[in-house]
Amino acid sequence: MTSDDIQAWLDRYVEAWHTYDRDAIVALFTEDASHRYHPYDEPIFGAQAIADDWLANQDEPGSWEAEYHPHLVTDDRVITTGKTSYSNGNVYWNLWELEFDDSGRCRRFIEWFVLEPKD
Repeated sequence: MTSDDIQAWLDRYVEAWHTYDRDAIVALFTEDASHRYHPYDEPIFGAQAIADDWLANQDEPGSWEAEYHPHLVTDDRVITTGKTSYSNGNVYWNLWELEFDDSGRCRRFIEWFVLEPKD
């Protein structure tokens, strides 16, 4: 995958997060994908289970903005960086470890994030 392919996937990810459209969420991941919100979490397995989890834990509409970009792309493995800012003042800096299949769907997602200290 190219950086442009990854950026398109990241843009679809953010759009799916904004809309909480089940089909859009499922389309991001393979049927056997593993997803971890923290590297130490037990993974959630499968696109449908990932969508179920997203839909059960929704952020309020309009309460956040996010921007993510590819940082390192090597074949099917990717590191992305980004920032999510919430209307309550919380800002999270993100690093994601991603692995993709040949169709451009994510088969492995591990999130690392840090809450920016407030002054």
